[in-house]
Amino acid sequence: MLPLPSSFMGSKPSHTSPVDMKIRSCLSAILLFLFFSASSSEQNVRTERISGSAGDVLEDNPVGKLKVFVYELPSKYNKKLLQKDPRCLTHMFAAEIFMHRFLLSSPVRTRNPDEADWFYTPIYPTCDLTPTGLPLPFKSPRMMRSAIQLISSNWPYWNRTEGADHFFVVPHDFGACFHYQEEKAIERGILPLLQRATLVQTFGQRNHVCLDEGSITIPPFAPPQKMQAHFIPPDIPRSIFVYFRGLFYDVNNDPEGGYYARGARAAVWENFKNNPLFDISTDHPTTYYEDMQRAIFCLCPLGWAPWSPRLVEAVVFGCIPVIIADDIVLPFADAIPWEEIGVFVAEKDVPELDTILTSIPTEVILRKQRLLANPSMKRAMLFPQPAQPGDAFHQILNGLARKLPHDKSIYLKAGEKELNWTAGPVGDLKPW
Repeated sequence: MLPLPSSFMGSKPSHTSPVDMKIRSCLSAILLFLFFSASSSEQNVRTERISGSAGDVLEDNPVGKLKVFVYELPSKYNKKLLQKDPRCLTHMFAAEIFMHRFLLSSPVRTRNPDEADWFYTPIYPTCDLTPTGLPLPFKSPRMMRSAIQLISSNWPYWNRTEGADHFFVVPHDFGACFHYQEEKAIERGILPLLQRATLVQTFGQRNHVCLDEGSITIPPFAPPQKMQAHFIPPDIPRSIFVYFRGLFYDVNNDPEGGYYARGARAAVWENFKNNPLFDISTDHPTTYYEDMQRAIFCLCPLGWAPWSPRLVEAVVFGCIPVIIADDIVLPFADAIPWEEIGVFVAEKDVPELDTILTSIPTEVILRKQRLLANPSMKRAMLFPQPAQPGDAFHQILNGLARKLPHDKSIYLKAGEKELNWTAGPVGDLKPW
């Protein structure tokens, strides 16, 4: 193993100029390349289990801890939408479809609603796509209201709690706020009829109106079979220091360039587009997945929303995720030790990204990689077909099981109402 001088990792001499610091950063990264090239086979073989309660939570088996009743809805709420546009099966919002399929054959499913702990309404609110494959959220509130009206009319279970023992999968950019632009999502707020339900959503940001207390934050869908087909031999050295592919500016929706990603992506480009340590581009090569496996750090900055599939891809491919999204709430945070496997960089500190990353001690990087190499970590981020123990489906069930038993206060007295069925924008009240 090639020793790495500690003088290049984390210590900073006094009276150095910014130029000196940049030079030191480059030297540190070069030494890192040599180190990881020389020791690549060792670092890829070794894994490390998460210590303490997080590791136990990650490996929990929810079977036997809860029972879920799946409402049978007309196909217009789910299957017909998918038949109309099969692209819904492969986009990053597809967890709503695969969760439905999983529950239909899951051992936690009960066909007796009287013994159910949780009730699930299978609707696909993101399966309304533009020609370019982006989901249109504008019909989703009406669709959701229609489904709730149906289950509240045909079954007694919604009315007894007004949804407090029901959960919904809402993988839109800003969850049940049902808009892809944050300002408008905040203005809308969570659909009033869902304010007592548990929301299973990809969006997570602390102190945000679109994240309800008690929601379960999940990873976006990334196609497991597609990623598996691109695995490279584990002894290939990680010779890329920092890797990113994606937009830096969204000129169509943010022509002035200051709103998209709150300027963080623009700052990455303007500061590091010519830095040899950074392999960053708007191009999306056919070797994208292979390149992530050759990188030490993979940038996971916010876009319009704080989350993206890059987080899943980084974990699966063993590339240390560099999370640039202030106040983000990450998937299954009670099971996955994000502080131990990732690097968090405040949006305001993006211009110092090279110094921050080259200052991380080698032994810290190696431990993060050992944790990322743990198969249980990767499984928890994926929705595989068929399901596997410990995968994202099971992590969702674990999250629901840990909320049991329900507090008696969720059950309403006869005639008692808490939800306002006429609240919200006028357009949401139109029939679907």
